[in-house]
Parts: sequence; C-alpha cells; structure tokens
Amino acid sequence: MVVIVDTITNPLRPRHPEKVNRPDSASPPKPDWIRVRAPNTRGYGETRNIVRSNGLHTVCEEAGCPNIGECWDKKHATFMIMGDTCTRACAFCNVKTGLPNALDAAEPQHVAEATAKLGLAHVVITSVDRDDLDDGGAEHFAQTIREIRAACPSTTIEILTPDFLRKEGALEIVAAAKPDVFNHNLETVPSRYLTVRPGARYFHSIRLLQRVKELDPTIFTKSGIMVGLGEERHEVQQVMDDLRSAEVDFLTIGQYLQPTRKHHAVMRYVPPDEFASYEKIAYTKGFLMVSASPLTRSSHHAGEDFARLRAARAATAR
Repeated sequence: MVVIVDTITNPLRPRHPEKVNRPDSASPPKPDWIRVRAPNTRGYGETRNIVRSNGLHTVCEEAGCPNIGECWDKKHATFMIMGDTCTRACAFCNVKTGLPNALDAAEPQHVAEATAKLGLAHVVITSVDRDDLDDGGAEHFAQTIREIRAACPSTTIEILTPDFLRKEGALEIVAAAKPDVFNHNLETVPSRYLTVRPGARYFHSIRLLQRVKELDPTIFTKSGIMVGLGEERHEVQQVMDDLRSAEVDFLTIGQYLQPTRKHHAVMRYVPPDEFASYEKIAYTKGFLMVSASPLTRSSHHAGEDFARLRAARAATAR
C-alpha cells in the first residue's frame, strides 16, 4: 500500500493534498490472479540507476505500476516528462498533485541520453498534466521526440499524452513531431468521468484521437481504459465503438488497482476470462491490436506490441 503523505522529499507536503481529508475507501482483498513479484533483480537495479543518474521521472514509479519489476528487469522504462507533479487530481491516480515547477529545458536531451544508455528499440514517453502552461507542454513533448530521433534514429517512439484541454494548437505541435504511436487514455466509461476523471471531458478525448488521424494517418493511435470502477459491460463495448469511430488502432483494458485508501475504491476485480471476452469483442470491432488482462497497462510490453501492431497494419494493406 502506497502512503498518502510523501515523507521522503518533503515531510510536510501531502502527496495528494486534495485527498487527505477524504474518508477512507476500502477495496476487497486482491485475488490470486492480480499478485506480482517484488522487484529485486539486477536488471531492475541497473534501470533504476540509469533513471536516477539522468535525473528523470518514470510513470512506473510515480503511478505505482504493478509491472515495474518485470519491465525494469528488461530495461524497459516509461519516462514521465515535465516533472512529477500534476495539475489535476483524478480519483484513480497516484501521481503527486499541486503546482508544478518550471520546465527543465535540458530534460528532452536527458531522456534521449537515457534511451541510448538503455538501448531501447522502442521508448514510451508520458507526462503529468500541465494545465498551467499555455500549450499544455506540447512543445516539450515535440522537443523530446526530436532529441530522441537525433540520438537514437532507429528507436521507435510512443507517446502517452494528456488531453491538452483548452490548449488551441497544442495537438498539432505534437503530431507534427511524428511519433510512431500516439496514445491518449480514456481511462474509464463516460458515466464514471465525474467521479473518476472530473478534470477531463470524454468526447474531447475521443475527438483528440480522431484529430491525430486527420493530421497524419500514418501515426498509430492507441487508447486504454481501466475496469473495476463501477462500469457496466455494455458501457465498455460502447467505448470500443466510440474509439473505432475515431479510427483508433490499439485498445488496452486493465484492472484498476487502488493506490491508497484515499483513492477511488475498487468496486470489482474482473476475472481473467472476462478480459479474454473483451479482447475477442474488440477484435471483432476492428482494432488492429488489443491487450486485455488484469495486469495490462498502457506501456506494458509496448515494444513487442508495436511490432505486432505494425505487422497487423501491413497484413491489412495487402
């Protein structure tokens, strides 16, 4: 269980100040299929050292990803740019909230250097929400992509962006940098937005993904949701239809896990056979790639999935 107060970097500053006074929300005990091993391998340690030496943040650590041991052992890390503090306060998320620091102009170069040191064939870049910036951090994303291209020309690049809500022209800046995969997660079904993702707008996120395809049809688009937050099965299927109407190529579905008792409770642990059913349905709706399992996360197995995604597009073009 991750604590609600950050006693390492600042003992007096709550990690989630907006959640401190909330009543505790108890989740049911985790079933056997959701358990993972603690990270303690040599590869994990080497990846951690490279991340630390470059002064970088990863969503693997900040969001408490259950797959961190597996991914870091393989030297796969998802870099989180623009700091470790988010301007929003989603009920599911373990990333710190508050007023972020100014952008680090050297960060794009540091991300490129770490990508080279790790020898990544495929890199995933995500960020906190930066509603305090005029462009939401779009140019910082673009500069990071350009730095990686210069340092590692053969590395394919996947980005997982915020929604750039009310940031005119921001999406165009990012798309012009030509990432190989543009990922933006819906996170949940529309009926749960007010409770789970109150700072976002469902149809804005759908339109964002659709607009990427309009700007550059060669960019793969990707989105994901969590289940176990009180959604109904028919709502999940409607999300699939909405994403396909936006020509999204890749869908991920994973189990929501409660970071602390101050976060949204897990309403239900979805069994593996239900995930398998969702995967089968999603493929019939036309997605090129689907990953659906209790431990599926946006960047889990991203490199292998990108190779399969590219092969699937090539097969449909024949």
